Amino acid sequence: MRTFKLVAETAGERLDKYITQKESGLSRSFIQELVSSGHILVNNQSAKPSLRLKTGDTITIEIPPETPSELKAENIPLEIIFQDKDLLLINKPPGLTVHPAPGHPDHTLVNGVLALEPEMEDFDDPLRPGIVHRLDKDTSGLLLVAKNRQALANLSAQFKERTVRKYYLALVKGELRPAEGFIEAPLGRDPQNRQKIAVVSDGRHARTGYKVLRYIQGYSLLEVKLETGRTHQIRVHFAAIGHPVAGDAVYGQKESWVKRQFLHAHRLSFALPSNRQVVEFTSPLPPDLEEALKILETPS
Repeated sequence: MRTFKLVAETAGERLDKYITQKESGLSRSFIQELVSSGHILVNNQSAKPSLRLKTGDTITIEIPPETPSELKAENIPLEIIFQDKDLLLINKPPGLTVHPAPGHPDHTLVNGVLALEPEMEDFDDPLRPGIVHRLDKDTSGLLLVAKNRQALANLSAQFKERTVRKYYLALVKGELRPAEGFIEAPLGRDPQNRQKIAVVSDGRHARTGYKVLRYIQGYSLLEVKLETGRTHQIRVHFAAIGHPVAGDAVYGQKESWVKRQFLHAHRLSFALPSNRQVVEFTSPLPPDLEEALKILETPS
């Protein structure tokens, strides 16, 4: 990653426009992406592309490693729960990024899918072929991948129309009450840290349903229904009401007994593109989260 600094010589210029003028090799759209992803700071603080600079402001710019223009197939072990001519349903392990992005140019789930499906149809987005939805790197569970454009359009429409049913298992800190309910709060980029998501008044509508399965040693094991699909939605919503996901180092805190956020996509219901038959699949808690529960339940 390349890092350099600029000092604003005049006042009143937009941040993105000023950098474009000073660094002709960087397009304005690329600069706006860098700002939104937290790779550009002003006086060591997150900013918006539209920020009006003051004379003497220090601009720190990080240029992340380039994402490869062509994907390569990689032999990455993937558990296939179901497949037909249109799609793959994968049980994603924790620690695996879904698709290439700045800082993660390879060794992603997509690279593994290309090894399984070498004849996979070309897609408009060459770096995210067939990706219908995403899971965070450290979230495990069920993930759909389309094999052709028609299936991608069909599944994407189901997600947009919210006919896909997505359920997660989550362990959150504290005894959550009432034992069943909804969290409804708009989400957007955190104005204090553009790499994080927060509840913000002008954010996008987000709604999360939950049901407590049991209380365990000051924690609550939940089944969570994701009614909208915003980035980090479950993690941010529960942190916002004072019940962060256990082990979430970004929106909560690390725990010695669980090595990642306790979040698993365990149930998924959708209609097959081929015949519109509604199907449902489940994935049990993976071994690392089962072990974390056992540790938590064991009296100290």
